[in-house]
Amino acid sequence: MGAHAHTAHAGHAAGHHEHHHHEESFISKWVFSQDHKMIGKQFLVTAIFMAWVAVIMSLIFRLQLAWPGEGFAFTNFFLGDKWAPGGVLDSNMYLALVTIHGTIMVFFVLTGGLSGTFANLLIPLQVGARDMASGFINMLSYWFFFLSSVVMLASLFVEGGPASAGWTVYPPLSALPKAIPGSGAGMTLWLVSMTLFIASSLMGGLNYVVTILNLRTKGMKMTRLPLTIWAIFLTAVLGVLSFPVLLSAALLLLLDRTMGTSFYLSDIHLAGEALENTGGSPILFQHLFWFLGHPEVYIVLLPALGITSEIIATNARKPIFGYRAMIGSILAIAFLSFIVWGHHMFITGMNPFLGSVFVATTLLIAIPSAVKVFNYITTLWRGNIIFTPGMLFSIGLVATFIAGGLTGIILADSALDIAIHDTYFVVAHFHIVMGMSAIFGMFAGIYHWFPKMYGRMMNTKLGYAHFWITFICSFGVFFPMHFIGLAGAPRRYYNYTEFPMFDGVVDLNIVVTIFAIVGALAQVIFTYNFFYSVYRGPKAVQNPWKSNTLEWTTPVEHIHGNWPGPIPVVHRWPYDYSKPGKPEDWVSQITPLDPDEEEH
Repeated sequence: MGAHAHTAHAGHAAGHHEHHHHEESFISKWVFSQDHKMIGKQFLVTAIFMAWVAVIMSLIFRLQLAWPGEGFAFTNFFLGDKWAPGGVLDSNMYLALVTIHGTIMVFFVLTGGLSGTFANLLIPLQVGARDMASGFINMLSYWFFFLSSVVMLASLFVEGGPASAGWTVYPPLSALPKAIPGSGAGMTLWLVSMTLFIASSLMGGLNYVVTILNLRTKGMKMTRLPLTIWAIFLTAVLGVLSFPVLLSAALLLLLDRTMGTSFYLSDIHLAGEALENTGGSPILFQHLFWFLGHPEVYIVLLPALGITSEIIATNARKPIFGYRAMIGSILAIAFLSFIVWGHHMFITGMNPFLGSVFVATTLLIAIPSAVKVFNYITTLWRGNIIFTPGMLFSIGLVATFIAGGLTGIILADSALDIAIHDTYFVVAHFHIVMGMSAIFGMFAGIYHWFPKMYGRMMNTKLGYAHFWITFICSFGVFFPMHFIGLAGAPRRYYNYTEFPMFDGVVDLNIVVTIFAIVGALAQVIFTYNFFYSVYRGPKAVQNPWKSNTLEWTTPVEHIHGNWPGPIPVVHRWPYDYSKPGKPEDWVSQITPLDPDEEEH
């Protein structure tokens, strides 16, 4: 395949690409497109829609947590009289909303939306390729993602309601169709949806890896790749290695649900009656789930960190600090993420010695993460910073990554974790470190590469408003949750007023909900700015940010094949900003080195 790719590439580079310019029909251009730029946009728009579904769900259950038992027209409008009689959220539906909100955000927005959009858009453009290794498989990866989204949304409309076992779908709740209303058809559809999603991820991931390894243009050595591409490359490797494990977990769960097997079930009484299942273990599911679940955190984070590296260097007008250390830290994070999954399972009764091993590996992963933060801060130090909305979100990511990472050290310690496991402290931790950081990275990437995607500019003032409201509200939502958790309030409870010991957290829940509502309104600003700018934004110039990487050497008008003539040859690394002796403060990767000039 490598040899074939290189020959194909040489042929393309010679400029034999006239056959690409035939007229495409509406369907082949907009629906079944094999052009990586269009597929990236399809992923992005689908993810924005799914994100809105998840945001509306979170607002519905936040209203219930802040003002339990009160009726809201908002809740009734979305859920109808069956699940919200008189506007009061039904307790079974509460569990379902929490479950589907988590599932959509983790998989459909942060994994599909972030990797799908930016891997597709940037890999061919930044490595100097005409397109992905296989345009057809790339198209399939989007359509499997789309079908998966449709099935997940369809599960909202079945009789017993959607899956309600939490986004981690632990058995036995998820393995017994009669356990609760949400364990029925909704749970089966959840598993079908995830199977389609995993197929999509594997097709995308293999394509990304092959393209980066085989289709780099002349002179594009691995040590000249932008850090975005390094991050996306290792994200794809993580996905290809860990998603099949989740697939096996889901298939075994499906067999337990439908075929009477006992992989996860043993000695269970349902409604006072003993079931026949023996010999299974629900802990097996946790091992399989978290073996994907922890690399998944970095599948979500690494692309965001890569995007941030690119944007911070470009807008600080400085070379990224410690390029090779950054690559090393991405490699270390990728390796370590496979040997820390047990820290999700400290209270499953595991051997304390095994617990201590997972404590050690989990604390180790803080070192490469700290290296990245240190390198971001050092790149910003004494730079000529240009505060574009993309740059603000990138700096915001560094802030959330530090704030969320600090609480991770507490949760990594098995002795401390036992006291706060499954409380709101955990919810606060992962929403800041993974949710907010990845979303900020996604916003940063959208603002930065919007001119490349649509040939127009987004409104900067609206971008500033969007950033500041989102930044303040995200801390307003998730910072108080640490205190709710330390007070002992467990997650996924429908109503805390039933327990006198949680009287103290009621007011905090109201504060959190108000911030959540304002934060959601800020996303209206973004959505308006995005869709308005697609059609009406000011036309973009070829290289609006004066950036060095290859994608800004392509014309603003999209052509299939990216470059009208031969693909440019690369002579230097992508971070030659403010180089002494150069008239401009940037030097494109395709500028040859001067006779007396050394590469970085």
